[in-house]
Amino acid sequence: MPDWLMTVIRSVGVLVLMAVWMRLLGRKMAARMTPFDRVYLVGFGVLAAVLVLNLIQPPLLAWIAWLTWGLTGLAYSFLSLKSKWVRDLLHGKEAVVIKHGKIMEDQLKQVRYTPEDLLQQLRGKQIFNVADVEFAVMEANGEINALMKSNKQPLTAQQLGVETAPETGVQTVILDGNILDEPLATMGLNRGWLNTELSKLDVSPENVFLAQVNTMGELYIDLFDDAIQVAQPTARQLLLTTLEKAKADLQSFSLDTDDEKAKQMYRQCATEVSSILYDVRPLLK
Repeated sequence: MPDWLMTVIRSVGVLVLMAVWMRLLGRKMAARMTPFDRVYLVGFGVLAAVLVLNLIQPPLLAWIAWLTWGLTGLAYSFLSLKSKWVRDLLHGKEAVVIKHGKIMEDQLKQVRYTPEDLLQQLRGKQIFNVADVEFAVMEANGEINALMKSNKQPLTAQQLGVETAPETGVQTVILDGNILDEPLATMGLNRGWLNTELSKLDVSPENVFLAQVNTMGELYIDLFDDAIQVAQPTARQLLLTTLEKAKADLQSFSLDTDDEKAKQMYRQCATEVSSILYDVRPLLK
């Protein structure tokens, strides 16, 4: 068998094994890579290249080294789940670098961080004034997370006493022209409902690049053809406008009529509609 063909076969085989191995290691390494993880992956990749190029004779020794490296990584991953001591040993511990608005210089020295490094990390969090920070922690992967002082934090709807609609997530129901049944079922919907909504917009599922349904049952779609404009959901705004118009009409009727009973009835109805508006306005905006 030609050498080039053997190289291709070894390359494909090693890539497949590496893909399986990375899945076994879990997603944490890809999402939150620490210095130990980088060293481990570099070594794993170097041994894989040695296998592909057949640089060690006999090849069995290279396979033993590669499998040993891989199994050791799996063992570390398992032990990290079971023991905090192992996690701290391999990945390090988080360090408090700002406490009560004061920079902890000793902690910065321990983690080998310069003031410029700290300021750069804070700027990455859109924090340009250190005096605005109450508390900051450096995570094991070197990333800094900061808590702003209470008078520098943005206002929330709760602090303003404003009720907002609950958000339980958005489900993608069409992706690349394919209908996804599981997200539809999660929302308590089915293909019949989806086809009805698409027919209202005169759109077929095959022409939809992406479609999502929010918690209010509104459908957002994006088509493959960007030149085609699709109307966005307006049901909530239309309902809010209708309720406000009904309230204004009832108030107008109460002023126009001379019948005291009718006047009282219109005012009572206007009050009830106003109460409904107060309750549902946060949900319909």
